[in-house]
Amino acid sequence: MTTAAILVIGNEILSAKVADENGPFLARELRALGVDLRRIETVPDEVPLIIDSVRRCLASARWVFTSGGIGPTHDDVTIAAIAQAFGRRVVLDEGTLTLLKARYGDHLNPARTRLAEVPEGARVEFHEGYLFPVISLENVVILPGVPSLLREGFTRIRERFRVAPIFTRAIYFTLGEAALAEHLDATVARFPSVGIGSYPRFDEADHRVKVTFDGRNESDVRSAASFLRDRLPPGAIVREE
Repeated sequence: MTTAAILVIGNEILSAKVADENGPFLARELRALGVDLRRIETVPDEVPLIIDSVRRCLASARWVFTSGGIGPTHDDVTIAAIAQAFGRRVVLDEGTLTLLKARYGDHLNPARTRLAEVPEGARVEFHEGYLFPVISLENVVILPGVPSLLREGFTRIRERFRVAPIFTRAIYFTLGEAALAEHLDATVARFPSVGIGSYPRFDEADHRVKVTFDGRNESDVRSAASFLRDRLPPGAIVREE
């Protein structure tokens, strides 16, 4: 099993000036790849808080994906923070610098030159047809904050994280959680390898509770769903997926 954490960096997210698209996107992608997401954190553009969060994420997951805070402006401090978290210097990547010189020529000012900064020892991957590299340092993947650029960058490397799939099933019930509780407890006890979630609704949906079953063994997932279903009368179930 491979685990991951997502670190979303940016004052604009915490102030609600911009809605976070990157956390949900990465969560969906990682799930599809079979990666077990352990945490999502959001921090401001402040080096000490980024360092603290990077270290906490690394302590709980194999891979850490950061979003935001890389660029030419004063609040783009992610590169410096990750370098400090690993005790590295910030250096200029020669490959990126060459591209910047070719693009900007005499207009390559100090701000644009910052786009070539990486933590010392970082892996800088260029892919044909793309204008920016994907940067990683050990198990931390550093991605842009602009959603379209993050999607482009992650898509280029996504397959390297694929592991055994997570199988899932869901049952929708007309009963409330109180009526289901003892049956859920029995199912959890019977199938410890299956992650079972219960999600109530209090709106006009056609069900009151959705119960999900997740696991690496498809047979166990199906058996857990059948076990719970068989404990309840047919009228208690709206549908299954």
